[in-house]
Parts: sequence; C-alpha cells; structure tokens
Amino acid sequence: MKTVSHIKQPIVEEMELFEKKFYNSMTSKVALLNRITYFIVNRKGKQMRPMFVFLIAKMVSKGKVDERTYRGASVIELIHTATLVHDDVVDDSNRRRSFFSVNALWKNKIAVLVGDYLLSKGLLLSIDNGDFDLLQIISVAVKEMSEGELLQIEKARKLDITEEIYYEIIRQKTATLIAACCAMGAKSVNASNKEVEQMRLFGELIGMAFQIKDDLFDYGTEKIGKPTGIDIKEQKMTLPLIYTLNNCSDKEKKWLINSVKNKNKDAKRVKEVIAFVKSSGGLEYAVSKMKSYQQNALQILDAYPESPFKDSLTLMVNYVIDRKK
Repeated sequence: MKTVSHIKQPIVEEMELFEKKFYNSMTSKVALLNRITYFIVNRKGKQMRPMFVFLIAKMVSKGKVDERTYRGASVIELIHTATLVHDDVVDDSNRRRSFFSVNALWKNKIAVLVGDYLLSKGLLLSIDNGDFDLLQIISVAVKEMSEGELLQIEKARKLDITEEIYYEIIRQKTATLIAACCAMGAKSVNASNKEVEQMRLFGELIGMAFQIKDDLFDYGTEKIGKPTGIDIKEQKMTLPLIYTLNNCSDKEKKWLINSVKNKNKDAKRVKEVIAFVKSSGGLEYAVSKMKSYQQNALQILDAYPESPFKDSLTLMVNYVIDRKK
C-alpha cells in the first residue's frame, strides 16, 4: 500500500516551506505562548489538511501556487488546531496522537486561552491580507463542525438516529473540514466558483468515506486485529449499528438498545453486540456505502488531465479506504 510519503511526493518543497510559514504565523511576544505553540507544531500528525490544499491548488492551476495558497493552508491549520485544543478540554482528554494534550500539561484555563489565540491568529492572517473569500470557507466549516457535534450529543441521548441524520452528523463533524481544505486549495488559485464547488464536493465525499472507515475500526478486521467496541462503550451511533437496528426484529432491537444504553460498560455484552452487528450484515453495508463515496470522489478527479497532483489525490482517496488506523 502506498504511504503518506508517496502522496506527499509532488508537494514536498511546498510542505517544507508551509511548515516554516505556519510556525511563524503563530509567534507571539508572550514566552509561555511560544513555548506551547512550539510544542503543538512539533507533535504534528500526517498533515493531511495542508496536503489537500496544495494538491488541489496545483492540480487545478496546472502546477502553480502562490502566497494565497500558503495563507489558506495556514488559516485552515490555525483554526483547526484551535478546535482540537478546545476539544481536548471538552472531552477531558489527556492525550492527542500519543502525546500529552495542551490541557494535560498546562491545565484547562491556559488551553482555552491558547485555542482562542490560535483562532484569532487565523482570522487576522486572512483579514490582514484581504483573503475574505478564504476566511468565509473556513468559517462555514467551523460553524458546521460545532453544529455536528451538538447534533450528535442531542441524538445520542435518545439513540434514535436515522441513517439520514447519521450522514448529516458525519458530514458536519468530519467531512466539512476536508471539504473546506479542497475548496480552499481551488479558491486560493482563483478557480471559478463552479470548480471551487466541485472541489468542495470532492473533499466532502472523501470525508464521508473517512468517517465510515473509522466506524468500521470499532468492529476490527483481519488487518486491525481485535475489535475495540469503544464507540459502543461511548454510546456512539455508527453506521453498522444503525443499519442493524433498522433491519432486525423488535425483540432484537430492544435488546440492542438496552445493551448500548445500559450495558455499554459490560465487556461481555459489548462483544455480543459486535458479533450481532457482524452477523446482521452491518459491516458489509457500511463498507458498500464507504466504497460508493470513494467511487464518486474518484469520478470527480476523472475530469482532470493526468498530472502528479491528480495521481497523489487518487492515492489519497484510496489511502482513506485502505488505511490500517
């Protein structure tokens, strides 16, 4: 399987320059803040979001990017990092990507203030350079991410999530940010509104497939090993479970709902739920939906001439489906 380094190949130089620009965009006169932002930059993940921005920009513009593209990628990362720092406070989480979270090391008050600082830095980077079109793209994404989280909390209390509501939750929570990256890449090189919208849709389709893949990890596969059942323990309604609830007898449905609501900390019962979802075709159904999003995303790429950037985006779409974690 092709790795992230293969995907990054055609934009290696841009990504190196982006890292420097991104770090500079965070600097402050407050030493404590610089210490924390240095810590944040040094525990970066795969950097999928800026990669989407640069690959889309280069595919759409036949290889050209300018300062606007770098600013667009930085705004996305600044505002996204702000939401992650705040998320860790909300979730009372001490870890992020195997490192301590900001709130674990510096406590909640400082973490919230750092998140606010990064958010304002992102806003100012756009405003100071007149990139109001780019700012609009990321602002819509943050609004939708918040709505998606709250919709999920509201629905989780009742466990009455239909498949349509599930898609709306994952579209807002996960897909909208990837969609924003892709729209941002196209907009930063002044693509037409029609093309920006196509790229936004491309990102949304990948995001939907990405989240369904995450749902499947909870049930384990030959490649991943043991199922985790974490989503069930946290009463998260995922696609395999929703499909099973909608396609079983009333008696089985009652048992399932009771298991998720009241027995979700019982390891034996969680195992039984996983086995029942598997035997009811829940995983196959989720896989078929994931592949359908994947195919629709690849179809959008078909309209573009061959280029190393298009090849990398194709690899990216397939990586989302084939990844092991």
